[in-house]
Amino acid sequence: MKAFEWASASSVDEAVKLLKPTDPAVDPDEQPHAMGGGQDLLTTMKEYLVRPARVVNLKTIKGLDQLKLESNGTLRIGATVPLVDLQENADVIAKFPGLAEAAASIATPQIRNVGTVGGNLCQRPRCWYFRLENVHCKKKGGTVCYSTEGQNKYNSIFDTGPSNIVHPSDLATMLVALGATVTIAGAAGTRTLPLEEFFATPKTDIRRENVLKDGEIVTEIQVPAQAGKSTYIKFKERESLDFAISAVGIAVELNANKTVKAARVVLGGVASVPWRVQNVEKFLAGKALNEATLTQAAEMALEGATPLSGNAYKVPLTKALVKRALAKVNV
Repeated sequence: MKAFEWASASSVDEAVKLLKPTDPAVDPDEQPHAMGGGQDLLTTMKEYLVRPARVVNLKTIKGLDQLKLESNGTLRIGATVPLVDLQENADVIAKFPGLAEAAASIATPQIRNVGTVGGNLCQRPRCWYFRLENVHCKKKGGTVCYSTEGQNKYNSIFDTGPSNIVHPSDLATMLVALGATVTIAGAAGTRTLPLEEFFATPKTDIRRENVLKDGEIVTEIQVPAQAGKSTYIKFKERESLDFAISAVGIAVELNANKTVKAARVVLGGVASVPWRVQNVEKFLAGKALNEATLTQAAEMALEGATPLSGNAYKVPLTKALVKRALAKVNV
């Protein structure tokens, strides 16, 4: 790990000033970085993926750790809210069960007590080649994505660019399914956008996974009131401390006759961004969630998948998860 300056911000404005790029010509990986719980950032620093001259602590900013349900049903989540709060909060469990399930699926109790919501959304990919210090892959500015012909068991099955990464965040998948928005602060002020537009594929910028500019930070996530049911189902190899091989986040509103009024279906662990399947959402509208509908929806969800040599198993696995999730919200 390269030596760095440590700075604790007392406000969002101070954090933005401390995160101001030292020199636009300097590699982005060497610019100041923000830190919440540090569970991912410290790992990337140890692996020399990033070498920030300054690390800015966001946990000292008052108000960013607030989790509040507004009177209109909107859930406001500060960027430094610990993951365990989403898992255990009574309002989240009652009104946004899929979000509580997603939080509970992350890592271990120790990490969920330290890790933050903003950090989970902004974490870096886990691809072996990207994480290996001595491998200069395309994601790190090289010329080759080694997973294309190499070890790719955990990589993407949807072609979203010149790098076959998958986005590692469980919360991202579920929050996109819930129609969440995100607020970002920077030198130019604040902006709020749909969380779905926050994530960037390698085709957009191979060096980044989101639209944060240098010096910007996530300050809050807003989840609109939900009229229906939600759930998050994740498949992982180990019971604890593991990332999703495949996951599904679903939010469904049913009519009185139990046909689908509206649905949002998002896949995790299969693409470089949370993979929303709008063709399935349109197909489900007006239909009862019977066996035939579930089977066809699962097939449609994986249309366009182009698995690599070692990860074709993700296709039938993800189909099964889609069916399970839809059946769960139909109970």
